[in-house]
Amino acid sequence: MVKVRAARPAEAQDLTGLVMRSKAHWGYDADFLAGCAEELRIRAHDVPARRIVVAETERGEVLGVASLEGPPPLAVLGLLFVEPSAIGRGVGRVLYRDVLRRAAELGVRRLVIDSDPHATGFYRAMGAVATAPVGPGAGTGPGPGPGGDPGDGPGGGSALVRFEVAPAPLADWARAWTGGGRAVHLGNVGEFNAQFADATLDREQRPAHHYACLAAFYSPYPAALVLPRAVPRGWTELVCRQLGWTGVEVYDGLLDGDPGLSDAVRARPALAALLTGAGLPLVPWGRTRPFGRLADRPWRAGELRYESKSAAHGLFGRILADGGHPEIVLPRQWRADGRWTAARMLSARTRAGESTVVKSEHGVGGSGTTVLTPARVRAAGGARAVLRRLPRGPLLLEEYVGSPSDGGVETAGSRGPRDLTYDGFVDEAGNVHEVGGAVMDVADGCYRGATVGPGVVPEWAGKPLLAFGAAVGRELADSGYRGWFDVDFVADGQGRLAPTETNLRLTGPSIAFMVAARLDVLRGAGHLVRIADRVELGARLPEAQLDELCAALVRGCAELGAVFVPAIPTGAFEPAPWMGVLVAARSREVLDAAEVLVRAEALAVGAMFGPP
Repeated sequence: MVKVRAARPAEAQDLTGLVMRSKAHWGYDADFLAGCAEELRIRAHDVPARRIVVAETERGEVLGVASLEGPPPLAVLGLLFVEPSAIGRGVGRVLYRDVLRRAAELGVRRLVIDSDPHATGFYRAMGAVATAPVGPGAGTGPGPGPGGDPGDGPGGGSALVRFEVAPAPLADWARAWTGGGRAVHLGNVGEFNAQFADATLDREQRPAHHYACLAAFYSPYPAALVLPRAVPRGWTELVCRQLGWTGVEVYDGLLDGDPGLSDAVRARPALAALLTGAGLPLVPWGRTRPFGRLADRPWRAGELRYESKSAAHGLFGRILADGGHPEIVLPRQWRADGRWTAARMLSARTRAGESTVVKSEHGVGGSGTTVLTPARVRAAGGARAVLRRLPRGPLLLEEYVGSPSDGGVETAGSRGPRDLTYDGFVDEAGNVHEVGGAVMDVADGCYRGATVGPGVVPEWAGKPLLAFGAAVGRELADSGYRGWFDVDFVADGQGRLAPTETNLRLTGPSIAFMVAARLDVLRGAGHLVRIADRVELGARLPEAQLDELCAALVRGCAELGAVFVPAIPTGAFEPAPWMGVLVAARSREVLDAAEVLVRAEALAVGAMFGPP
């Protein structure tokens, strides 16, 4: 275990020796090293002035040194060197992340790194952005670097490479979400869904137990994960490595078939005491009565009433009645108590040439939501034939919101993305916190993923989306709801947004927001993060081969300048195998390229089982 502490002035000479040994490790000749010696010398008075820290073992053995120099908002990573015997053991990563953390706390918004060529691979892997060569010099490395461009070679003056990074503190909303600290994550997706007697939800909640893996990402830095099904050890280790987590406890395999994860924890008194007695926030996928008993939190009657799509529609109407949101339009909605009533209503709309969205009262990920164009209804043999395939029980029929040019077919409007969402949460004091907007990937009413980050939501949609989402949050707070929520929208291509539902729980976009907040702290500000809920695999893989695939995707995405994090591994063991993934980058182009790579490589795994 390596820890970082402030260096002591009395260590200056020893630290200078460490720096010179680290520099010499890469084969520089004596003349070059002699020329660097004065620049790399650490004097006693430099230690506090240059904010020098060291990394050391629990036994006090010093393994590396780093400095953070200059006043904010611009600072320099002046030193980052690792003892040759410790190179490749993660010491440089620990020091670098400590420098970024301290820089963010000091208010540094631009950190400059003039890197030795041997360290360029390291800094790229850490998320720094190369700007330009800056000429020969000693450089901040190559101590921690795994190697790289040899520049002018060991015998000459290597050209330094300038990198820059924007240190970022943890986002304000993330601090408010868990108090700025770590949390216990409870993957009670199935338990949440089981509250709603909806025919579109699987009684055994098998898909929900896969999605419970997203509990790894319920906050930017978990202390413990509590999961209904067993998960691969290699998965948790890789996620921790990619997101810089340490000391994460995993309690999995707690359920056989029943969706009640909170009660399963309560049935294990020692585990319940461990999880609830540590003084850490207990974060679920969504609020339930059993969770209230586990967390010793009163359950409020009607707390989740706006999870109902018709209740949410009524809420939207009340907010819009005051006329304060002119760029928001509410689609008309009708309730049908049975399929035949719905068939009569759908037939009338079809004859009038109107497209219709048919919804169940509850449902997740678009389950129970179908877009029916007149052409689709006629091709199926009429409204009754279409609705015969849908679940029994009450249905909602909603006006289809489309762009004027799409002819009733669900396509992106001329002004950009069609499906957007607002994420926020209500804290225990009833205060509403804005997290942000995201663009969702939706096909035929079914959610497939989302992208968050700077510039993702188009400018024309940003203000009305945030304003209306905040208004919904205030109404939820007044109703007694506490926790995460989102508001989903459809864009009509004319600069208007139509709210379609609220989700009173964590969601796929919320997971992307959590990961973006963590990566911004680890690697500097500006990450775009995409969650893809279902990436098809070309073959059902044993656990070891799944680990190999994920490791290869980590390397492949890193070569593009992206970050890969496996999000849902357990779907890989299904008869029709798949996995959920997260990819992150600082540009849309790199993000798209990373997703293409991941999908292609995931499908290609089937080739290893085919004929040569």
